[in-house]
Amino acid sequence: MLPYLHCFWGLFLSLSLSFVHYSTSTTSHVYIVYLGSSQPSDPKLTSKSHLQLLSSVFPSEEDAKKSMIYSYKHSFSGFSAKLNSSQAASLAKMEEVISVSESRILKLHTTRSWDFMGLTLDNGDEVSPLQLAYGHDIVVGIFDTGVWPESESFQDDSCLGPIPSSWKGTCVEGEKFDPQKACNRKLIGARYYLKGFEEAYGPLNTTDNQEYRSARDFLGHGTHTASTAAGSVATNASFYNLGQGIARGGAPRARLAVYKICWAKDFDGKCTEADILAAFDDALHDGVDVISASFGESPPLPPLFASNADIGSFHAMQKGVTVVFSAGNDGPEPSLVQNVAPWSICVAASSIDRRFLAEIVVNGDFFIMGESLITTEIKAKLVEASTYFVNGICKVENWMGRKATGRVVLCFSTMGSVKIEEAEGAAKIANASGLIFAEPMTELIAEVDIIPTVRIDIAQGTELRDYLVQFPKLPIVQIKPSKTSIGKTPAPTVAYFSSRGPSSISPDILKPDVTAPGIGILAAWPPNTPPTPLPSDRRSVNWNFQSGTSMSCPHVSGVVALIKSAHRDWSPAAIRSALMTTAFIKDTTHDNILAGGSMKVSDPFDIGAGHINPLRAMDPGLIYDIKPNDYILFLCNINGYTPEKISKIILPSPGTNTGYCTQQPHKTNINYPSITVTNLQSTITVKRTVKNVGQKKNAIYFASIVEPDGVEVVVWPRVLVFSWFREENCYYVSLKPSKKSEGRYDFGEIVWSDGFHNVRSPLVVLVNNTHLDYVTDHYSSV
Repeated sequence: MLPYLHCFWGLFLSLSLSFVHYSTSTTSHVYIVYLGSSQPSDPKLTSKSHLQLLSSVFPSEEDAKKSMIYSYKHSFSGFSAKLNSSQAASLAKMEEVISVSESRILKLHTTRSWDFMGLTLDNGDEVSPLQLAYGHDIVVGIFDTGVWPESESFQDDSCLGPIPSSWKGTCVEGEKFDPQKACNRKLIGARYYLKGFEEAYGPLNTTDNQEYRSARDFLGHGTHTASTAAGSVATNASFYNLGQGIARGGAPRARLAVYKICWAKDFDGKCTEADILAAFDDALHDGVDVISASFGESPPLPPLFASNADIGSFHAMQKGVTVVFSAGNDGPEPSLVQNVAPWSICVAASSIDRRFLAEIVVNGDFFIMGESLITTEIKAKLVEASTYFVNGICKVENWMGRKATGRVVLCFSTMGSVKIEEAEGAAKIANASGLIFAEPMTELIAEVDIIPTVRIDIAQGTELRDYLVQFPKLPIVQIKPSKTSIGKTPAPTVAYFSSRGPSSISPDILKPDVTAPGIGILAAWPPNTPPTPLPSDRRSVNWNFQSGTSMSCPHVSGVVALIKSAHRDWSPAAIRSALMTTAFIKDTTHDNILAGGSMKVSDPFDIGAGHINPLRAMDPGLIYDIKPNDYILFLCNINGYTPEKISKIILPSPGTNTGYCTQQPHKTNINYPSITVTNLQSTITVKRTVKNVGQKKNAIYFASIVEPDGVEVVVWPRVLVFSWFREENCYYVSLKPSKKSEGRYDFGEIVWSDGFHNVRSPLVVLVNNTHLDYVTDHYSSV
């Protein structure tokens, strides 16, 4: 469904430099000028300095004012403005400027899911003790399409006290959004950002698509994600009685602050980087504790500090704010994962143990079970697609003009490479009573459809087609209403659409980090918005099913809020470590988690460290912490980031490393909870540091190792002893290739255990040494 900075500088600018900027290119675009970390200063003075800097590339200050879109002045320093390419190039050459990038357009990427993860309801209608005890007064910021404030998910809870005194945010008035009525002790903040969108697409269309010039949600995506992360307890939630139960967010006692940065365009969500960065600037100043962001862009990815979501999340990390991103929906091909910065959390999507099954009965004697959200019985004649579509290809452009009234059409995804949305549109225009869609078994997901649709696998479809050809007259097909099946299907399975690693720009950092529920998630929905984004859909619902990494992201955000409230002093890296090292890699049948889109066992590029386990993450035993300044090691390995630039990005703090990049340590040594080596040619040694955060300060942990194929792994020491006087320990991992290989990843793990905690780190290694034989042979022959 559904992707992201300030330093005080000298103000001396030469007239000769400004003259150059008026010529050559005349086409203007929105650019973002990033200046680093914002030192304590008056925001008005910071904005004034931005204007002075911008004025250097315009004939007058008045022209510069007209060009300015946003001044980022609270949490970091920078601005966005309409510039031509010459002006942007001139600004990029200035010493105080870290980066200049064009504002890109990013795209948007649960009654059962929390039960599935162990956060069950007590006495049938009460939130679990963990959810009740934790999450209180943690503020979760949702960067999305806004919110429908009247939903049950956003109403005051009797257990919520006054709004935290640390909160500096506000509810902004707008179209059909009265702050006095919309905001309360649950929904404590709401802002919207439109300037970047309107520069890209023109004035907002509030007539044809009923979009709101306010924080009110039109598309529904933001309402759904906010409800999933921190929605209040709501009874009798369902989609036409499917998935019926009590809905609640992962942290129902947490507060919500909504930042609307994505807007409806052609019934899709578009988000500009200029608006996103403005939301980061405000949210960090407002006082959010967690940011949930379900958007991104497909590879090729920009460099980390040319991605404004990565810039925003870096400054969030420095302020102790955890940012959770969705991994993207470009799977199952490898290396398409998005949002890969090492200072944020990247979440893949997987299934829960719930299915919606619909029985297909033909002529009373042929039975097939499919996946569907059909709510009323269908009885009609069954026909093959070739009767109504050229070559049996179920696409609108292949429709032969014949009406399929009173017919259910059988379509195959493999005939003409048809997507489910195309087949639905084709069946709809032909006026069919329903659609049976045959596709690969790894892609079967019951979804809300514009026409009654049952999904079956290719083998079932072939069997049904062979049965159909036996009858000269069209047989009668009966499709019964869907029934909910819980606990009868192994779960989780990685969603076929979930984007996979390795990271295309920083492969030495494992991404995604973890996986979480992202298939068939039921959550709040605006009643004025139909459950599908199609003009012909006239239904009104208060709850809707959605699938995507957009849905898995707020699941992790909710759990982060729980952990944050229990461990207020934990850094974003410590929280991510707790999630990763306690994640499970087995399904409900105690077998390995499968990867959707294939029939193979999942690996770390599919699921990261594994599926999140909220209960275990609250008490992980050991954590791998990373202080903000530790990321210097990573930044020093990025081309173009000089010590001078890094000094402007990093906030000064006690113990800050002032000798930036005096050495060039390998980025594998960043203290990440996973170990990834992408070019193992000879023996290397990696260092990690762990901190004991368990209740027992006197603890002994023993290491166990699963070696990647063809790699000898030695961990030293094999025993870590912790005490009141020694809460941190270092260990070293030596990796030595024992095979000849190239371009192939192998996987293992290192687990530290004290008998109660099992602290697991994935081990990802690519042995790359076959070319060494060529070099040796070549020089020996010479």
